[in-house]
Amino acid sequence: MTKNGNIHSIETLGTLDGPGLRCVVFLQGCPLRCAYCHNPDTWAFSCGTQISATELVERISKYKLYFGERGGVTFSGGEPLAQPDFLLETLKLCKSAGIRTAIDTSGYCETETAGKCLDFTDLVILDIKHYDEEQYKKLTGKPLGKTLEFLKLVSDKKVPLWIRHVVVPGMNDNTEDITKLISLIKKYAKPEKVELIGYHSMGIEKWKKLGLAYTLKETKDADTAVIASLQKIVDDILKG
Repeated sequence: MTKNGNIHSIETLGTLDGPGLRCVVFLQGCPLRCAYCHNPDTWAFSCGTQISATELVERISKYKLYFGERGGVTFSGGEPLAQPDFLLETLKLCKSAGIRTAIDTSGYCETETAGKCLDFTDLVILDIKHYDEEQYKKLTGKPLGKTLEFLKLVSDKKVPLWIRHVVVPGMNDNTEDITKLISLIKKYAKPEKVELIGYHSMGIEKWKKLGLAYTLKETKDADTAVIASLQKIVDDILKG
């Protein structure tokens, strides 16, 4: 009997969570409480739909024809590494089925179990919330250390790495912030790319429906021109 896990939802033929066309599986449950999270309905571990690893891979396999040479499956969340045993078995089955795998994660996890998952992972998409310990804890409710340990683990195992970073106006939207972020990342790893994502307030309605207080309600959406300018700085640093 294969292991069971809880998933929130499945998006078919996604284009934003890794290379090519992808099936994106959102696992239920997350230990972080990010101030700008647009899916707070994925936080609770007790919710979601229970499914076996075998059944999940059977569903993913239905879209294999569309993956082409670059696509595959991305496990997101919530936090996929918060269900490490279920994720590990699912990853193994995917590899056996010839499906390329990616993990979209905050890196807040136990490195021992995460390391086993990385052995069956073709790409890690790591969302680093902030470079500063105090600001990271303010944003997420958790310390930065585990994410940095995971970042080093990914590098040590030589798993291809993409970094994502949400830029929030008034919090981390200037050249100094972005330069310090890249400096921190380069201490631990050499990512294939670093993508800046502009903060948006589209998740507010979900917070309201769940009876949660949205602490960034006075924060305006990020300016696309500012994001483009900061992204150029990132790209130039990585090329240098």
